[in-house]
Amino acid sequence: MTLPLLRRIIDTCSRKKPLMETIRQCHTHSELSRVLSPTELVLLGIGATVGAGIFVVTGVAAADYSGPAVILAFLISGIVAIFAAMCYSELAAMIPSAGSAYTYTYAGIGEVWAWIIGWTMILEYAFAISAVAVGWSGYMESLSAHAGIVIPAVLANPPGVDGGIVNLPAVFSILGVTLLLIIGVKESARINSIIVIIKIGVILLFLCLASGAVDMANFTPFLPFGWGGVLSGAAIVFFAYIGFDAVTTAAEEIECPERNMAIGLIGSAVVVLVLYVAVAAILAGVVPYNELKNVAAPVTFALDRIGITWGSALVAVGAIAGLTSVLLVTLYGQTRIFFAMARDGLLPRIFASVHKVYHTPVFVTLLTGGITALLAGLLPLDVIVELVNIGTLTSFVIVAAGVIILRRTNPEVHRPFRTPLYPIVPILCILTCILLIAILPLITISRFILWMIAGLCIYFAYGARNSLLCKDGEQAGSKQVPVPVDPDSNFGEVR
Repeated sequence: MTLPLLRRIIDTCSRKKPLMETIRQCHTHSELSRVLSPTELVLLGIGATVGAGIFVVTGVAAADYSGPAVILAFLISGIVAIFAAMCYSELAAMIPSAGSAYTYTYAGIGEVWAWIIGWTMILEYAFAISAVAVGWSGYMESLSAHAGIVIPAVLANPPGVDGGIVNLPAVFSILGVTLLLIIGVKESARINSIIVIIKIGVILLFLCLASGAVDMANFTPFLPFGWGGVLSGAAIVFFAYIGFDAVTTAAEEIECPERNMAIGLIGSAVVVLVLYVAVAAILAGVVPYNELKNVAAPVTFALDRIGITWGSALVAVGAIAGLTSVLLVTLYGQTRIFFAMARDGLLPRIFASVHKVYHTPVFVTLLTGGITALLAGLLPLDVIVELVNIGTLTSFVIVAAGVIILRRTNPEVHRPFRTPLYPIVPILCILTCILLIAILPLITISRFILWMIAGLCIYFAYGARNSLLCKDGEQAGSKQVPVPVDPDSNFGEVR
């Protein structure tokens, strides 16, 4: 009994979704509408990435880790993010699926690894949505106070925090975005584009207002904590880049994904890098780094320091706009991961149901919105939010590994976009992400392991038995569907 069971487990863990069949299905069997343009895709990536991080993390990194060299910290972490964006671009252009890293892993590494990455992304997105909603609530409370409207603490905090019962603004922010996503992705993308433009406008206005107050003396000493401080700062500010990978979950709703996916991913990562470095440079020039110690809102602090007292309200407006777009894109990405996993049989089919009128996955959107709204309303996520970071970094590692594995196992498949400087870029992506995981708190790593154990129990209890590959058996594993062949494919070359 033991040997047959062991063989069954090994077979289950090693089965893969046929790559060529997966590519064909992406182009012919999608129930979603292809309506997103390259510009909307770039704005989608910016919307998912630029949020509270640029208003908070910059000051922490400058004061405690890097000093004025926080500029270099943002540059280094941004380059790592671009490495990941390049790896995502190759796989997303080749396999334009709403499942993102989950689908790439299914075809490149195997089903059990696909479940692991999908389960990781569920964790990442769910807690990211809740955390962003809590941040949105805080900025809305601040803006309301400026307008003379005080939200009672009992309705603005979770249980156990300042006499709170429920964080209603956080709940309403998620429910509002949920309804917007149900109406349709095109409408959501248009609103996101408007929000992103407002957000970028506020950031540019800050740069214009503060640039005239830059004091070059504040850049000396430039490396008060040495290069070790720069690298530590890079590990901190890297998390401000989290979110651009949500672009890949829109793969089945993009016009010409083979071309536009790389534009959206790399374009948004580059724009975010430029914005972050610019804000870091101006902030470091306006405020001596040691004055940013324990400052929760460094941008507001900088504006107040140079006499722009209305800066607090301005930053609150920008933060609310930024967090709204992050909320919109992250919730969107969460629903598409569920959609892809259910379509493959790893989750109940109802998670993949699409509304006949709106052409959106209404059930899973409502379910995700309801659960995350509950989390945001009742939980203080100050510690658990670190799980978002470890989930994202794990996804980056597996995607980069997928690029290497698929180059070896399927070198003949056409790749509309090829990761530059292969294999250097994916290897660097893997190593840098593992390094960042290693410096996370042990409690975070322990919680992540427990989450993964729970996920594997669900997989072997339901997913492994109901997977389409399991039901089709050897027939699914032997399907071969003609796909375009890349005449220039050469594994191992440096490009």
